[in-house]
Amino acid sequence: MMRNPNAAHIDFTELKGLFGTKSPSDIDMILRSGNRFLICEWKRGPNEKPMYGQELLLRFLSKNPSFTVLIVWGNTDNGMIVDKFFKVNFKGPCTVLGNSINQYKQYLMDWDNGKLSQ
Repeated sequence: MMRNPNAAHIDFTELKGLFGTKSPSDIDMILRSGNRFLICEWKRGPNEKPMYGQELLLRFLSKNPSFTVLIVWGNTDNGMIVDKFFKVNFKGPCTVLGNSINQYKQYLMDWDNGKLSQ
């Protein structure tokens, strides 16, 4: 489904300093359903954490009731593997939502169908 599976990550080094100490951040997945948005940031597991600025961005997006923000531990190296996924909360720890690809897919379908509350 990715248009270019060989696409490299974008290097934002050239933009360093343009925004003071702030720097751009990338997001791995965004999905729109009506006026709602689902954002997923993929990490390979508990040892790969979002950078501080990215964590702040994800938390602030989660504060907006139109946004649902997830962190997914897994990869797509050889098919899609989901070890665990979490809902990002503006304050406090993330909430564990599931621990399998099937639970992740079900969550995505339920979100898309409006079956989940913010």
